[in-house]
Amino acid sequence: MIEALVGFAAFLALAFLRVPMAFAMGIVGFVGFAYKVNLNAAAAMIGQTTYETGMNYTLSVIPLFILMGSFVVRARMSEELYRAAYTFIGHLRGGLAMSTVIACAGFGAICGSSIATAATFTKVAYPSMRKFGYKDSLAAGAIAGGGTLGILIPPSTIMVIYGIMTETNIGKVFVAGILPGLIATALLCLAVVWITWRDPEAGPPGERSSGAQRLDAVRRVWPVVLLFVLVIGGIYAGVFTATEGAGIGAGGAFVFALARRALTWKILIEVLIESARTTSMLFMILIGALIFANFINYTSMPADLKAFAIQFKATPWLVVAAICVIYVVLGTAMEELSMILLTVPLFFPMVTGLGYDPVWFGIVVVIVVQIGLISPPVGMNIFVVKNLIRHLSISTVFRGVTPFTVALVALLAIIVAFPQLATFLPGFMK
Repeated sequence: MIEALVGFAAFLALAFLRVPMAFAMGIVGFVGFAYKVNLNAAAAMIGQTTYETGMNYTLSVIPLFILMGSFVVRARMSEELYRAAYTFIGHLRGGLAMSTVIACAGFGAICGSSIATAATFTKVAYPSMRKFGYKDSLAAGAIAGGGTLGILIPPSTIMVIYGIMTETNIGKVFVAGILPGLIATALLCLAVVWITWRDPEAGPPGERSSGAQRLDAVRRVWPVVLLFVLVIGGIYAGVFTATEGAGIGAGGAFVFALARRALTWKILIEVLIESARTTSMLFMILIGALIFANFINYTSMPADLKAFAIQFKATPWLVVAAICVIYVVLGTAMEELSMILLTVPLFFPMVTGLGYDPVWFGIVVVIVVQIGLISPPVGMNIFVVKNLIRHLSISTVFRGVTPFTVALVALLAIIVAFPQLATFLPGFMK
């Protein structure tokens, strides 16, 4: 146990020294493994881990969903989602902020990345909210909070990695995120309502749209609906696997981008390079975390945690509550993907050993990652919004995301209290 704690301390120290997360985990994992076994075994472990990760067929779903999201952005579908939501509720107090949340939910259904969702709608939604006099705190909070829906509403890169790490059916985890995603969207919109109820000047109403404008906006978003139904519907019906669905989704997004004349040879190359860079970053973090996990597995920490969990067999919900608290606290200090890669191998056996559904726990993990994405001081969505809207102070963004963080904590409590919300739809899958 002491070796594991020293390893975590060394990893955090390297991270605070601005060593990239992937290298920090890889260095500590290599040194720790060499200490526990020997230097030659540590070197062989690095080579084997890197090779097996790169050759893992199931992981090919990640670059395909990233590519799908890149084509969708180039086809300007995000702007049309925002416009469609705006035509229906933009005239309400706080309506533009709620439109942003709803559009983020729709974009999340064809993207799979919270950071990409937040970055996209910073460019799409913020100018409109500023035009109508929205306070920067509400605008930034709605974008950062809504952006977290990118990993809860399927497809989701976090769900893919969770499914691979725990050998849980990725298609079932995808489908399990649909109802919680809808609930999360409603709770984030309620957060906007609460903000504008307390301060009506924070989100003044926009212009009312005509029936013709609403109909035209709805007609323009049919590609998004078609892509989502094609990919998630096909996985749900058992027509194809998650990996095959990702390939079909990327191909469909490519066709739509071509049909809208949004692609030139130059833009296509840019999309491919951008997708390759994002994929490389994720794989580097994944390899580094697996190396670190191999070291942790040679310590007594997994056995100690399991022994700790056994004490609470009579009241297993206490174990789940403790794990949720640990995740929320870790989310304030660690990058989310690294946190998942390091902790899931430790917590998953404990949770399933207590009789909980692995699909349900996958959704719990995604929700705590959502909370971490907008939790100070290192919430990634906070810094995405801040970097793209340079005149905002970081304190303004922190203040803006607070009500949305509370909404996501409420979502976590609901899913923990009513696990059927996550397991109901997967129960009908073939």
